[in-house]
Amino acid sequence: MRKIIIDTDPGQDDALAIMLALGSPDELNVLGVTAVAGNVPLHLTEKNARKICELSGRPEVKVFKGADRPLMRPLVTAEHVHGKTGLDGPDLSEPTMPLQDEPAVDFIIRSLKEEAPNTVSLVVLGPLTNIAQALIRAPEIAQRIEEIVLMGGGFFEGGNITPAAEFNIYVDPHAADIVFRCGAPIVVMPLDVTHKALTTQSRIDAFRALGTKAGDAAVALLDFFERFDEEKYGTDGGPLHDPCTVAYLLRPELFGGRSCNVAVELVSELTLGMTVIDWWGVTDRPKNATVMRDIDADGFFALLTERVGRL
Repeated sequence: MRKIIIDTDPGQDDALAIMLALGSPDELNVLGVTAVAGNVPLHLTEKNARKICELSGRPEVKVFKGADRPLMRPLVTAEHVHGKTGLDGPDLSEPTMPLQDEPAVDFIIRSLKEEAPNTVSLVVLGPLTNIAQALIRAPEIAQRIEEIVLMGGGFFEGGNITPAAEFNIYVDPHAADIVFRCGAPIVVMPLDVTHKALTTQSRIDAFRALGTKAGDAAVALLDFFERFDEEKYGTDGGPLHDPCTVAYLLRPELFGGRSCNVAVELVSELTLGMTVIDWWGVTDRPKNATVMRDIDADGFFALLTERVGRL
């Protein structure tokens, strides 16, 4: 069983990632969920994280409140994609489970120091602000992280919030830069992978066929979420980004990629937040991440549907 901390800014696709993790208790021990501002402001992301835990029948999972703004820039949000609540689509009850008093960054640092070295992985679904703040305050934790698995960036696909930058990296590029330079093992799920994981009608129908509260909520989440990307990309279904991170922990054989150097652009007005991925090894910069490019999309959705069906 792998111990994980989920760092998130829910977001419909974040919700499906959390549900996938909570539906896999034999393989994943979720130590806690840390909320960060991103898709919507922090007061909504921490509430949304608790809503999803309750929807999943796991109100005992601890949820912590993290950073309400990026390290050095004003917050950019994505209500145009996720709706005003961040979880538009299903009618989810207001959460009754408590928000923890301990700040998210304190929890991340404490967990990595208390657990045995290299036994806790960080699953990062939003901007990297919380993780960067933890590394700034306690840089020694980098050598205790088993793995950072993050959704962010793009190479061949470019960006989705600017022509060059993917949203999670663009919101806090300075935090992303700190994380990519920290020395911990990093696995990246960029747009190049997630744009191959499309929520086609047959895949949504599989959730509907579950006939459960969680399955119906997944349908409502995806029906709302995909409409923006279907119009934007002209595809049958929208890309399902964040669950790829959790799926990798459960079934790494579903993905393919290579080890390479990833750097984050911090200066250019045109390409701020761009992940400069040395896919072809044309520089002598050291390899600092495993960047995925391929996915078995059918296997991915089969896993996701099966685990949501357990909730």
